[in-house]
Amino acid sequence: MKYYSLLSIILLSNISVALAQGTLPHTFFNGKSVVFVSIDPSARPVMTWIEVADSVHNALVKAGADPVAYFELEKVALSEAVQADYAKSFQQRIVKNIILVTRQKNQMSIHVGPFSGNDQIIPSTALFGVTGENIGAVTSQFGQIGENQPTQNLLVLDVPEFLKISSSETSSSQKFLTTNPLNLNVFKLGITIEGSSGETGLLSYFRYDMYGKSPEAILSEQAAQKAGIEQVLKQEYPHEIAWLTEAKSEQVLIRDRVQFLLVKVEGREADLMKSMGLEPKLDPSSSQIVVKYYIKLLVRDELYIGPEWDADPDWKVALNNFLQNLKK
Repeated sequence: MKYYSLLSIILLSNISVALAQGTLPHTFFNGKSVVFVSIDPSARPVMTWIEVADSVHNALVKAGADPVAYFELEKVALSEAVQADYAKSFQQRIVKNIILVTRQKNQMSIHVGPFSGNDQIIPSTALFGVTGENIGAVTSQFGQIGENQPTQNLLVLDVPEFLKISSSETSSSQKFLTTNPLNLNVFKLGITIEGSSGETGLLSYFRYDMYGKSPEAILSEQAAQKAGIEQVLKQEYPHEIAWLTEAKSEQVLIRDRVQFLLVKVEGREADLMKSMGLEPKLDPSSSQIVVKYYIKLLVRDELYIGPEWDADPDWKVALNNFLQNLKK
């Protein structure tokens, strides 16, 4: 696993935009595909992600794909640990391709890439894709892919299937602990900017609220985030930190006394709590999008979420809450 600097991400963002129309994987016509769907609630007509999956399934099959399962993208991209669980399941099911369906307010896109075989799920954001104004336009375009391409995917599902990953398939080595880590005063806490870790950043690129952002917008948001994190840390974190300014492996980080990593995740509150082994809230607020911070101990792959649930829709408030709880 490597962690990248802000400059690296800016360069990668430029590359991703330039190569947004990658090549269709050869395994598309001869291998299982899983489909991730992300929808903007403000898009009209109003549709659930399951209804969008129903609407695109026939076009995917017509194009030559073998879509064996559909998932909501936001649930898969919650954290490294969740992605690791799904990746393990895909390996067991011999999945070859990842299809990403993104429905935004004014457009819709379908992208295809090879399954990376690791926790990143996809190898890059430079995937083959088509974009249209609405579901009808994009499915019509995508369905034409298979007109002159013979497919070996013959025994395909007539209707989409919505699978749940079983507990036997999700025995990730990464476990969330409802305590605070020890020795924060001895070792450095590594700080990365959102999106600088490829593990979660690649899939999140295709979320409805992220897809299509310009490199300039990404740069502006990341610079503002770095300044905001610095301000909160100066007030609430008394120990040594290390801004990760270049790509480094975990081994190199540990050698440089960076044994801890501050990690930010974002998603629906109920989904985040469940993914971290907690009992989700039952009130209406559990459906709101919140930010949660935790600390990853690199040497043991342990994830510390703290003694109290401290997520908040505002990332600055969430970070401040988390750092205050570290003192308990």
